[in-house]
Amino acid sequence: METSKSSEEQNVSSEQTQPVAENSSPVTSEPSEQKNTEVTSQSDSNTETSTRYRAPTKEIYEPNDLKKWEESEAYRDLMGFITGINEAVKGKKVADSYPVSQTIENLVAMIDKMSKWIDEIPPIDQPQRFGNKAFRDYFKRVKENAEALVSEAVGDKFQACIPEISTYLVESIGNDTRIDYGSGHELAFAAFLCCLFKVEALSEGDAVAAALRVFERYLEFVRKLQTVYRMEPAGSHGVWSLDDFQFLPFMWGSSQLIGHKRIFPKSFVNPDIYEHFAKDYMFLGCIKYINQVKTGPFAEHSNQLWNISGVPHWEKVNSGFIKMYKAEVLGKCPVIQHFLFGSLLPITPVTGT
Repeated sequence: METSKSSEEQNVSSEQTQPVAENSSPVTSEPSEQKNTEVTSQSDSNTETSTRYRAPTKEIYEPNDLKKWEESEAYRDLMGFITGINEAVKGKKVADSYPVSQTIENLVAMIDKMSKWIDEIPPIDQPQRFGNKAFRDYFKRVKENAEALVSEAVGDKFQACIPEISTYLVESIGNDTRIDYGSGHELAFAAFLCCLFKVEALSEGDAVAAALRVFERYLEFVRKLQTVYRMEPAGSHGVWSLDDFQFLPFMWGSSQLIGHKRIFPKSFVNPDIYEHFAKDYMFLGCIKYINQVKTGPFAEHSNQLWNISGVPHWEKVNSGFIKMYKAEVLGKCPVIQHFLFGSLLPITPVTGT
């Protein structure tokens, strides 16, 4: 279960984001060669060396392993991807005009298919209120079909890496033993997208749509999972948490709002604001959803978010979210101990500058 210090991040602080290089895609580093069971891809004619892919495995077992994680290529690349997307969506609405490639459309269709499977595997009658066991059947279907889903989305050219990448898709829907979902599962979906950029199934031009089309659709999908199967929050932190299930839509959504002339941090608790703008800004969509599923005064059931409404500018909110994400998600062993490392996101230490 994921845990967090109750009020450690009571006020969102202002650490500045580290965007990716100006002319780079969200992920630029090359995957490392590993010694585990590997599959060698067929190189393109313009590629001199092949990549050896392998099934991702667990590498973090205890708090002392966190240093290894924080110094790894996986940490560097994931954080680079997350801040790169954060920079790409700055000041952009979901409805804005931006490139939408066929692969982006295919990934949205993939999630649509996964969502329809929920309808085909309804919850069962059971005495327990939470954790409907039908989710285990749903999870089994996704796991059995994950490689085919990803292959259909990205094409035959990427067959060699699909077994590795599809593992992160499976990990992103929740845990079938505990029937829960949390920020670690959300991180797995970020890893899935990150890997697609690394193998160049997605390109630099897809960065905005990866967040505002694909991740936005994923968010709708996992909310459906959480509701239909009554999934437990993985490590719910009560009123001191940002949200029971998600984190990234708050970060990326706050970046969308940077520079907005009408909506300020003090405005988001206003129902007129979040009702009207929820479809265009992930952050406000999250606020609307919270108010739909929770009752009582907002300041009581979502105290951490309420405190954020007192921050003067979205830039400060956004940079504070990045700092909080590093501390409360990437810096917590109960979250990272479930993350899996492969050739694309290796535990190998970063070398050089």
